[in-house]
Amino acid sequence: MTMKLAIAGAGGRMGRVLTRIVHETKGCEIAGGLEAKGSPNIGVDMGVLAGIGALNILISHDAKTVLENVDGIIDFTVPTATLALVAHSAALKKIHVIGTTGIDEAGMDIIRSAAKSTVIMKTGNYSLGVNILENIVKKVAAALGDDFDIEVLEMHHKHKIDAPSGTALLLGQAAADGRQINLKQHSVRSRDGHTGARVAGDIGFATLRGGSVVGDHTVMFAGAAERIELSHKAESRDIFAYGAVKAALWCKGQKPGLYNMNDVLGLD
Repeated sequence: MTMKLAIAGAGGRMGRVLTRIVHETKGCEIAGGLEAKGSPNIGVDMGVLAGIGALNILISHDAKTVLENVDGIIDFTVPTATLALVAHSAALKKIHVIGTTGIDEAGMDIIRSAAKSTVIMKTGNYSLGVNILENIVKKVAAALGDDFDIEVLEMHHKHKIDAPSGTALLLGQAAADGRQINLKQHSVRSRDGHTGARVAGDIGFATLRGGSVVGDHTVMFAGAAERIELSHKAESRDIFAYGAVKAALWCKGQKPGLYNMNDVLGLD
């Protein structure tokens, strides 16, 4: 049976890509789109915005009505919008695939609570390659001791509003898990002035912003006289959309709970 999907933030750059990929993917169809109340895209045909021709599905601001008529929603928006939307998903028991980054721990508590009622997929990056990289980073971090310093470098386009990126934090967490340490207690987000020597065991993050870079990430393991660099470079937003749609299809028929791409790819 075809899976009916809605797109949150349907008028945005990622929302338009998601509309196109869902439309092109066998086994699912576009059945609704959401934007914030007051958006100039309210009432606009989703297919026209996505450049694939009219679908006769107009963007709405009424989350409850849209969700009532779909199997699930893919949501790459902002934390406040996602947390408001997840309440509707839980109440209506609809699949919610979350690609929103920058959600704090209090927000994650809301998502975990909602996952008791419905199926929620949440990860820092839906690229299949990044999720493979995450698992490699965890294994390398576990194999190498504190003699190898870990640094996570990321670069994104100039319009990105959160830093470090969700993917950088995903990779940093993988490194921390491999070392069996608490990332919050060993995370270094900035260096300026007289910082002193690097503390053994810390995981550093460096953030670059500029141009139209879709997403570059490198995890460095720097030891004495040698350095290992594990990298992923995204060349198109399509890769995130393909992964999110794959995740949505996987979610169908699952029991309520909070899942991630390791579950989809069978990597745990």
